[in-house]
Parts: sequence; structure tokens; C-alpha cells
Amino acid sequence: MVVHTIVLAFAADPVVRWVWPEAHQYLESMPAFTVAFAGGGFRDGSAYTTDGYGGAALWLPPDVHPDDDAVGDIVDQTVARSLRSDLLTLMDEMATFHPDGPHWYLPMIGVDPAHQNKGLGAALLRHALERCDREGLPAYLESTNPRNISLYLRHGFVAVGEIQAGSSPTVVPMLRRPR
Repeated sequence: MVVHTIVLAFAADPVVRWVWPEAHQYLESMPAFTVAFAGGGFRDGSAYTTDGYGGAALWLPPDVHPDDDAVGDIVDQTVARSLRSDLLTLMDEMATFHPDGPHWYLPMIGVDPAHQNKGLGAALLRHALERCDREGLPAYLESTNPRNISLYLRHGFVAVGEIQAGSSPTVVPMLRRPR
């Protein structure tokens, strides 16, 4: 259910749809990519959902990382050759912005389009950020959709750069210090 919510939420995401522009590519690839990139949240109990799965956030706790081998396999098998180099450069750049010390990483958060603008994304952020604050740890994310940046700013995130590679849309890495 959580993966379905993420797939629905990212259906119009600029970066994800740059990677898989055709509907069939996206629908075939995004579920496995979600698990490879953010599935550590399932194993570590840091995958959060709203009632009815209208929204979902997949957080990775300190020292839990995306499955780089699985992500690489998915990229190799599903991304057009003409985009692979730019995508891999983009992902390498994303990695350089991660905080050095322990932090919570939000690789994916999304709300089913049928439930957007109801405060679900804000509720998911508040819930997890309370934990970050209790633990005294920063939170980090990369916004792949400019529409979401204002939500993150309202919750204390600050843009720490911009990433763009070749023909890719811009990704904005964001950091929130604990309060």
C-alpha cells in the first residue's frame, strides 16, 4: 500500500518523469525503485503513513542507506541509455550534500493526488521531525519538485544548494537542524 501511494504521488514529479517519461516505463519501474531507494524505512520502522494511505513518508534513520546495488540494477535495466550518464551524475551530486554526521534522511514523501492539499504532507513531516528533534539530529532531503519546496521551508528546512546534470531537472537539497 505504501509503495502504491508513493507511485501515485510521484506520477508528475519532474525528475522521476524525466527518468521514465513514458507511463508504462514509470509504472513498471517506480515500485521497485521506491523499495531500493527508500525501502530501508520499512525494515527500520520509519515508514509512516496517514490513515487510509493517502500519504506516505519513507525515512531512513542514521546509518541506513538506499540499496545502491539494487538502484544501480534498476537504472541499468530501465533508464534510457541517453539519460543514464546524466542520472548517475545527478545521483552522485546528491550524495555529496548529505550531512557528514548522523542524520535522518527523507528519500521519499508523497501524497496521493486525490488527497493533496489536505495537510497530509505536513502531518507526515511533523510526526517525523518531532523524532528528529527529540534525538537532536538533523533531517535531510532532496526536493525533486519545486512545488514542494514551500512545504519544506515551512517546516524548517533550508536549501543548501541546487543540483542539475545534463538534461535533468533541478534537484534542491535541503537540511533542517534539530530544534
